[in-house]
Amino acid sequence: MIGISRLGALIRYIPEAVTVGFTCGIAIIILASQLRDLGGLTLAGAEPGHLIPKVIAIGRALPSINPSALAIGIGSAALIFTLRRWRPMWPAMLIAVALVSLVAAMLHLPIETIGSRFGGIPNSLPLPALPSITSTRVLELLPIAISFTLLGGVESLLSAKIADGMTGRKHRYNMELVAQGIANIGSALFGGICVTGTIARTATNIRAGARSPVAGMLHAVFLLVFMVLAAPLANFIPLAALAGVLLVVCWNMAEKREFAHLLRNWSTAIVLLLTFGLTLVADLTVGIIAGCIAAGAVAYIGRRTS
Repeated sequence: MIGISRLGALIRYIPEAVTVGFTCGIAIIILASQLRDLGGLTLAGAEPGHLIPKVIAIGRALPSINPSALAIGIGSAALIFTLRRWRPMWPAMLIAVALVSLVAAMLHLPIETIGSRFGGIPNSLPLPALPSITSTRVLELLPIAISFTLLGGVESLLSAKIADGMTGRKHRYNMELVAQGIANIGSALFGGICVTGTIARTATNIRAGARSPVAGMLHAVFLLVFMVLAAPLANFIPLAALAGVLLVVCWNMAEKREFAHLLRNWSTAIVLLLTFGLTLVADLTVGIIAGCIAAGAVAYIGRRTS
């Protein structure tokens, strides 16, 4: 409904300082979420979701660091950086994950893999089915569904806006929302959860060489083929290798030059740091809302004083 009512174009009014702030914040959050697997750490309990408790828990677990996992993770990241500099047209991430997985399997390194932690990947799809729909259930879930719709729509459109800046293309705001709604209906029929476009996956895709939405379509096709034909091979992929890939993604995702440039002006620096800080300590939604409010306040004060 949001896409049909053509409200998606409102995303274009989000200031650059807000976009750069939450993008850099998310890069740090993603990096922090991979430190456990990168070092093969053993935490005392469940890994906290928020950044500060997560960093504290990881710091306490440092004595349990696994040198083999750390070598695999850092090695995969170094190999990706090297290949991109030496052979930029090669699929560096795929080559790095395949090579370090082969090395880990041949040397029988004591590290966690997809198979050891998750038990592997299923090689078949569930059959589609309609969920039980009652008026009581609809009224119970409606507020939650609206919240998820708004949050998912904003995240997807912000992701698309960042992708535009990285590729030079121009996406269609409202069509993006309509397509996401259709995808969520299809996902629910197969027992899946709601989906959105996300900055992390989008940045990974673009940094790997993608330049159009066809990359996302092929990604889905390749995942399906891999799941059906080669799912057992995923059991051997070290989690540290995937953490190394995401380390590279976070480095490339963080808009370091833009961040430094925006800090030179006090008005954009306030908006940038507020969005960045709240994205880290609270969440993405709080950071975006606070950043937009701060940008509006700064613009108003600027007009009054000029």
